[in-house]
Amino acid sequence: MELTGAEIAIKCLQEEGVEYVFGYPGGAVLFIYDALFNQDQVKHILVRHEQAAVHAADGYARSTDRVGVALVTSGPGLTNAVTGIATAYMDSTPLVIISGQVPTGAIGEDAFQEVDAVGITRPCVKHNFLVKDVKNIAQTIKKAFYLAKSGRPGPVLVDIPKDVSNQKAVFDYPASVAIRSYQPAGKGDSGQIGRAAQMLLEAKRPMIYSGGGVILSDAAGQLTELTRLLGFPCTNTLMGLGGLSASDRHFVGMLGMHGTYVANMAMQHCDVLLAVGARFDDRVIGNVEHFAQVPRKIIHIDIDPSSIAKRVKVDLPIVGDVKLVLSDLLEALRGSRVPDQPAISAWWQQLKEWQTGGGDMRYRNSTEIIKPQFVIEKLYEITGGDAFITTDVGQHQMWAAQYYPFDHPRRWITSGGLGTMGFGLPAAMGVQLAHPGATVACVTGEGSIQMNIQELSTCKQFRLPIKIIALNNGYLGMVRQWQEFFHGNRYSETYMDALPDFVKLTEAYGHVGMRIEKPSDVEPALKEAFARKRDLVFLDFRTDPAENVYPMVPGGKGLSEIILAEEL
Repeated sequence: MELTGAEIAIKCLQEEGVEYVFGYPGGAVLFIYDALFNQDQVKHILVRHEQAAVHAADGYARSTDRVGVALVTSGPGLTNAVTGIATAYMDSTPLVIISGQVPTGAIGEDAFQEVDAVGITRPCVKHNFLVKDVKNIAQTIKKAFYLAKSGRPGPVLVDIPKDVSNQKAVFDYPASVAIRSYQPAGKGDSGQIGRAAQMLLEAKRPMIYSGGGVILSDAAGQLTELTRLLGFPCTNTLMGLGGLSASDRHFVGMLGMHGTYVANMAMQHCDVLLAVGARFDDRVIGNVEHFAQVPRKIIHIDIDPSSIAKRVKVDLPIVGDVKLVLSDLLEALRGSRVPDQPAISAWWQQLKEWQTGGGDMRYRNSTEIIKPQFVIEKLYEITGGDAFITTDVGQHQMWAAQYYPFDHPRRWITSGGLGTMGFGLPAAMGVQLAHPGATVACVTGEGSIQMNIQELSTCKQFRLPIKIIALNNGYLGMVRQWQEFFHGNRYSETYMDALPDFVKLTEAYGHVGMRIEKPSDVEPALKEAFARKRDLVFLDFRTDPAENVYPMVPGGKGLSEIILAEEL
């Protein structure tokens, strides 16, 4: 039986087991929306802005290990979605974005709502397609899902002209696809893995450095087993939090620009470094030349060969799926001689000295003004550490990473590589839809939340009981902190001089709003909010406007050139 291109597209989503499509209709995708209307297997979530559609699909994907799907129209629909696409690309989130395009005969004619979707998105997608023949829709969408999920995951765009979505063809969804030029890595080289095992066993000052690749590969179990087998210290990147439980005795905290003193010093002074699914980016190791000052042997495991030795010279590269490589590495280590125990014990003693002497992860609490760190600590206590936490970007993001310990993977949903304000609330929507009975909290700031605050309307329509934890200090806090440290206290355009009444605004959308101004009210307010299982609650915490995030490695500096907390 012949189907229209729009019907074929929806049939493909059904074949892929897609649960939700996040989107916003428009002229170029009306046939696709008509096909959505005529079925009930794939549910559509109507967002209020296309950027939010992609962020919501992103949150859904990160929390489930499934491919997120977004649907947008041509022109401004696609360009509004680009920020979400770039966010997913930087953080390797598997997404398929279907966009409408003007009719094929109008392409290149500056038609109404025409943009070059393929050209615009090329730098920030794993791959993209313009489908000009209805017969190619099914195979193209199959390829899109395969590309998005395999290898290093990422977003894939499928651009479908309006006339193609209304033409007819026989529906035939392929069981599998093979792309000759695309052969993602699987198992790592056995010889290299054997050499890595030997290097680890000979280490005197070892360090395990794990990133988002551990989460993406579902390799938290293998990482934990390896860490405990060897007895080595382990640090997680911002994107890798939860890869090793924060309560594990081998965990030394997050590293990097706002990481712990002990993690950064251990990275700088180890003699063998095992990098797992991480890319040595600038926010993690700071100045490359400074990092290279201390000689060390580096083993780098990553599924993407282009990420290995991209910024830092590597002694032993292993290209492969992190889960498979770690499994083989564990096999190579089992039954081997144990590492040099006296040397490892001495190394742990040095780590403990850094841990107690660094002065990081401390703040002076107050009975007069709410400290943002205190809010996060109470959030952890009241949720029992069992919540899904999404964030926007800024000081609140760093405080959430520092003061909410993550014991499980896929509970920490944040924009790392692109640093996208406006990510938190729509991402929380995707997480809540993926996990209907779960506790989902969006930690945000008064600047970030306004980027996509219209999604409070989406939350009302679909009854999403998200708890919004707004750390409201009246500033674009992280920018203000940099202006204080490096720009002579010249707070150029960082003071939020005309904030809305968030309580009234939340109530206008049909939700519950709470303003909290005293430290003594923090815990009762959080308890009340989380007791309201069916309600979205916006908690506007008025926090100390002068509080800064510590520790901090200034831009362009090395890991050991860290600024610690002020004298307390």
